[in-house]
Amino acid sequence: MPEQLYGHIQRTAGKSPWRWVVLVGLLMWAGAVLMWTMQRIGTMYGHHETLGRPFRALSRWWYAPWEILHWSPVLTSPEVERITDQGLLLFATPLLLAGMLYAYSMQMPKGRDDLHGTARWATRKDIEQMSYFAGKGVYVGGWWDKQKREQLYLRHNGPEHILCFAPTRSGKGVGLILPTLLAWEHSSVVLDIKGENYALTAGHLKSQGHTVLRFEPSDPEGTAANFNPLEEIRLESERAIADVQQIANMVLDPEGKGLTDYWNKAAFGFFGGVLLHCLLVTRHREHRPASLYDVSVMLEDPDRDGGPAALFEEIIDTDHAVMLADLYPDVSPDQGRAAHIFCASAASGMLAKADKEMAGVVSTATSNLALYRDPVVARNISTCNFRISDLMNHEKPVNLYLVIPPGDIARLRPLLRIFMTQLLGRLTEKMEFAGGTSAAGYRHRLLLMLDEFTSLGRLPIIEHAIAYMAGYGVKGYFIVQDTKQLSAAYGQDNALMANCHVRIAYAPNLPETAEYLSKLTGTTTVVTKKASLSRGKGGGSRSLSVSETSRPLLTPDECLRLPGPQKDAAGKVTAPGDMLIFTAGQPPIYGRQILYFLDPVFSARAKIARPAVSDRLTATMASATPTGGRGITKDEYEKFLRS
Repeated sequence: MPEQLYGHIQRTAGKSPWRWVVLVGLLMWAGAVLMWTMQRIGTMYGHHETLGRPFRALSRWWYAPWEILHWSPVLTSPEVERITDQGLLLFATPLLLAGMLYAYSMQMPKGRDDLHGTARWATRKDIEQMSYFAGKGVYVGGWWDKQKREQLYLRHNGPEHILCFAPTRSGKGVGLILPTLLAWEHSSVVLDIKGENYALTAGHLKSQGHTVLRFEPSDPEGTAANFNPLEEIRLESERAIADVQQIANMVLDPEGKGLTDYWNKAAFGFFGGVLLHCLLVTRHREHRPASLYDVSVMLEDPDRDGGPAALFEEIIDTDHAVMLADLYPDVSPDQGRAAHIFCASAASGMLAKADKEMAGVVSTATSNLALYRDPVVARNISTCNFRISDLMNHEKPVNLYLVIPPGDIARLRPLLRIFMTQLLGRLTEKMEFAGGTSAAGYRHRLLLMLDEFTSLGRLPIIEHAIAYMAGYGVKGYFIVQDTKQLSAAYGQDNALMANCHVRIAYAPNLPETAEYLSKLTGTTTVVTKKASLSRGKGGGSRSLSVSETSRPLLTPDECLRLPGPQKDAAGKVTAPGDMLIFTAGQPPIYGRQILYFLDPVFSARAKIARPAVSDRLTATMASATPTGGRGITKDEYEKFLRS
C-alpha cells in the first residue's frame, strides 16, 4: 500500500519501486542484447584467439561486454555489420518505444501538487533537524520508524515551553509526565493532583541524589514539607511593601478575576497594612514568623474588645520603624518610616469609614481567610522547610511536588495560586549579564510540570511571565484537556497559545479542539484525474482531465478519530495510540504514544519506593520555631497556639 500523503498514516506503508524496476530492466536488456550479438560474431569466427578469451556458461561461449572495444577495428565484413545492425535494432527499439511513451505522457494534462498547499508529515530527516533525537530534555512523544520498525522517543531540551491537549484517561501520564519526571536531571515543580507522580517518580529522583519535597497543605500526618508564603516577604529590603501587596492581591482575588467591585478594592487598601503589621509584631514580640493563620486571627480576634476599630487604633499607635530597626539593624530610617506610614495610613483610612462600611470591608477580607483557619492547613503553612530560591540555587536539584487531593482542589486553590505567583515573580525578578549577553544566574534549570493546569484557575502571572521566563531558566510544560478548557480560564486569544513553541495533542473529544488541530496541520494539494468516454456515429473518444483541490492534511473528522491507546476490559492501557506533535516552523509529526511501563528502564525506575517523609531544607528562623523547623504534629501545633 503506498504511503498516504494526508489522513492517518498507514503504519505498513511503503514506497513504490517501479522507477527502479524500469531502470534495472533497461540495463539488463541492453546487456543481454550486447552479449547475444557478441556471441553470434564469436561463433561465426570460431572463437578465434584474436577475439579474446571467452568464458563458458549455459553450454555456450560468451565474451565480456568490454571485449567489443577491440573488435571494431578488425571486424569489418558485411556479415558482421548485418549482425551488428540487428543487435542495434533490438537494443534501440525498447528505448524508442519508451521515449515515445514519455513524449505522449508529456502532452497529457498535468496537475501541480503544491498549488493549494504544501503541508506534509515530518520525515526522519525533519525530526533530526528539530533535535528531537538528541536524547535529553523532556519527552514530547514517540515516532514509529517504518523502515527499521522500531519506536523512537522524542525529547525536547530547548528553553521553549510546551502545551499539551490531552483528555482525561488518554494516556498523558504514562506517555509524557512519568517518562519526563523519570529522566529529568534538573529541578522541577510538579502539580500532582492525585499524588501519583510523587509515588512513581520520587523514589528514583531521590536515588539520583535529588532533594525531593512534597508540599501537601491538607496532609494531616505531618510527613509533608511546610511552606509559609509570608516568609517570602523580604521585610529587610525595600521590596517589603511590594511583596506584601502581592500577597494581599492574591488573598483577596482567589479566582484571578480582578478586584472589580468597591468592597474588594477597599479591602485591598487596608489589608496590606494589616499584613505588614502582623508580620512585624509577631516577629518582634513572639520571635517567630507570622502566617496567614495569624493574620486571620488578628482581624477576627474574639478576645479583643472594640472589634476591628481597636485593631486599627493599635496599628496607628505601633511604632513600626522601631520594630524594623530592632529586627534588622541595617535597615535605613527612611525604610522604617515608609513601613509605618504604609500600615498607619491603611488603618487611618478604615477608621474614617462608618461602622457598617468598615464592617463590610473587613468582612470582605476575612471571608477569603477562612481556609487558613483550618488547623491542618494552618499547621502546614506555619513554617518554611524550603524557600523558592532553593528550587534553582540549592546545591542539588530540587523536585517539589504540589500534592492536592481531588476533593480539596477548589478549597486549596487560593493557596496554590499564591505559591505560583510568588514562584514566578521571585525567579524572574533579576537577569544576570556577562560578556555582552545574558548569563545563567542559577545552578539548575526549573521545569514547571503543570498537569490539569487550569484547575488553578486563571493565573495572571503565567500570562505575563510565559513570554520571558525561559530566559531565566524556567521551562513550562502545560497540560490541559482541550482548547475550550484553556479558553474558559484564559480567554480565546491567550498568551499560552502564542508562546508555546511545541504543541502536543492526543485524540480530542470536542469538535472545537479537532478544528484547531486540523488548522495546525496545514493545507495540502490533492491532484485528481478523471477520464471520460463518449461514443457517437463517428466512433468513440476518450478524454482525461486533471484538477487540483485543497484539503487539510488532517480533517477535523480525522482528528476526532485519531487512534487512541488500546485498553483491556479492565480499562488498562495495553498498546499505544497515535498523537500529533507540532513544532513552530516545522512540519507536523504524526507520532505514536510512549507507554513507560513497556520500557524496562522506566519500569525499573518507577518501582523504586517513594520516600515516606518529605525532605526538608533549612528553615528560616528555625531556632525560634517550636520544633527547629522540622514541621510539627497536630498536638504540638495546638499546644504552641495555646502558649
